[in-house]
Amino acid sequence: MFNKSTYIIKEHVSFMKLTDRYDIIDPESGQVVANVAENLSGWKKYLRLLVKKALLPTTVEVKDLNGNVLYSIKKSPTFLRAKVTMHTADGSELGFMRSRILSIGGAFDVFRDEQTKVAEIKGKWTGWDFNYTDTNGNQLGQITKQWAGIGKELFTNADTYIITVDPSIAGNEQMVALLILGGLAVDVVFKEQQG
Repeated sequence: MFNKSTYIIKEHVSFMKLTDRYDIIDPESGQVVANVAENLSGWKKYLRLLVKKALLPTTVEVKDLNGNVLYSIKKSPTFLRAKVTMHTADGSELGFMRSRILSIGGAFDVFRDEQTKVAEIKGKWTGWDFNYTDTNGNQLGQITKQWAGIGKELFTNADTYIITVDPSIAGNEQMVALLILGGLAVDVVFKEQQG
């Protein structure tokens, strides 16, 4: 599914929403290539009216245009340090990311498995700019709201951003998926739950 180096993520805007929904857009064609939505049972959805989102479990699904689940992101209830697992369509764990304690601006570690850290995501919540780097500090990608020259007409609200993957890893499907899902997790699971 993730065979491009750049994707636009655009949030659906709605009044009094209890779940988050997004489109993943190909910036070259402007076409939606996948949908992202939280999948919550009724009680979890309405419990959000009383309890901070970060304290509740969350499942986010990435679906193709026919409604088939391609990937999922799952977070358990969190108190201090959040861990988010990323899964393939068949439920196999693709990897996970964990927030860092006491990071200034936001930092996350991305793992393929418990022993294999593959990337870091560091950035600033205020500017909504995050960089992916490998364990040696080499640039792997970026999450940004700086979209000069890329489909400006698609950017109509503050919850639209671009995830860019470095060409050096473009052929590594697992790594690209980890980075795209990591970018979604930063927004859907972490940033949306700051409020």
